[in-house]
Amino acid sequence: MRTVILPAPDEFDTWRDAARSLAALEAPPDDILWQVGDAPKDLFAGESVPYEAPASAGFTVPRPFIDLARDVVLASDPARFALLYTLLTRLKREPGLIEDRADPLLRRLDVLAKGVRRDIHKMRAFLRFREVDESGTPRFVAWFEPEHHIVRANASFFVNRFASMRWSILTPEVSLHWDGKILSEGPGAAKADAPDGDPIEEVWKTYYASIFNPARVKVGAMLKEMPRKYWKNMPETALVPQLLASAQARESKMIDTARAPRADGVGGNSRAAWEALRAEAAHCTRCHLYKHATQTVFGEGPVDARLMFVGEQPGDQEDLAGKPFVGPAGQVFNRALATAGVDRETVYVTNAVKHFKFEQRGKRRIHAKPGAGEIDACRWWIEQEQMLIKPELTVALGATAARSLLGKVVTIGKERGRALTLPDGGKGLITVHPSYLLRIDDKARAEDEFGLFVEDLKLAQSLLA
Repeated sequence: MRTVILPAPDEFDTWRDAARSLAALEAPPDDILWQVGDAPKDLFAGESVPYEAPASAGFTVPRPFIDLARDVVLASDPARFALLYTLLTRLKREPGLIEDRADPLLRRLDVLAKGVRRDIHKMRAFLRFREVDESGTPRFVAWFEPEHHIVRANASFFVNRFASMRWSILTPEVSLHWDGKILSEGPGAAKADAPDGDPIEEVWKTYYASIFNPARVKVGAMLKEMPRKYWKNMPETALVPQLLASAQARESKMIDTARAPRADGVGGNSRAAWEALRAEAAHCTRCHLYKHATQTVFGEGPVDARLMFVGEQPGDQEDLAGKPFVGPAGQVFNRALATAGVDRETVYVTNAVKHFKFEQRGKRRIHAKPGAGEIDACRWWIEQEQMLIKPELTVALGATAARSLLGKVVTIGKERGRALTLPDGGKGLITVHPSYLLRIDDKARAEDEFGLFVEDLKLAQSLLA
């Protein structure tokens, strides 16, 4: 009996090297014991000796098997390593077996892989950070109980998504800690080690209750996608039972609200949701920019606007006024809208980053371009605004706005002036930021570029027709 000791329950590389060399030696699956760390050995396995894989072993396997194995290794089934090795030895004789979806062993491994992928998705969807104060420096802590060994495999997602935040993810098996630069691991934790809540949750619950639509809830599907074991991680789910219980009354109220618009012509439900979202954004600490800015500068305009404009970030005057596009670039923007025949009062205007980033030079605050981490940290607000406003067309003003909406870096000159499909399925258009026009020294060229900007705004109008 050979014993292969794996350093961790999610260890793939060590398993792969050992499995390849053992398969090359024709070692039968029943003669191998796969052991994780100091875990107890199989009492019925008899005497075993440690096994060390040779430096190299020439054995090629189909790529789909490697992809399958990377997922299955993360499963909680203790037999996963042995099952994978058994399939590997069979693939050596029958390379085409990987395509036989009717094979019982392959079906069992596929079920394990799907369970792992589902658990990864649930961690990303249902994990909720709560803010704690560490000597004046905010840290965000979340608790999650995965079904499989997915925490390390999921780490890069949270590092990329919340790059500017200082956060910790606590789980029973392992904990992850990110300080903005370095990701570190710690021992497993208990639920009591995570905070129960923070003041922002009450605002979030108000927002969630405002947008909750019982007419669209499919209870069976909801319970399948969001099992009750994850509800404790999500503050808004505490509201679900009472909201479902009063579904009929809420539906009637929503119908009445839709039929009886406010004095400004907008139904109250969307307006209440938007106001709750704006109130929550006023306390945003998702990145460090809040520490030096005067205030959050949220979006502005009708909540049923057909056209939405997204700029880069507030400038000095916007930061002081708390309103978007009121400074020099805003004046150019207003003039261009008027020239294109677009009424600003009918459009929704916001920014990709909600706090003013600047460099202090004497008494002046000089604009500084937002970084990728700051754009990503603020993308959540843009996504919520888009879900509430539901614009028919969203126009990105400049590269920062385009990156926020598309999730990638794009070239303005290449993408400008053509209709795009945004990740959420909506229509998008990219043009320059009005501040670009202010930086052109040559007067004739500045007028030409202003004319091109106006043509882009006219195109946006035509795309709505």
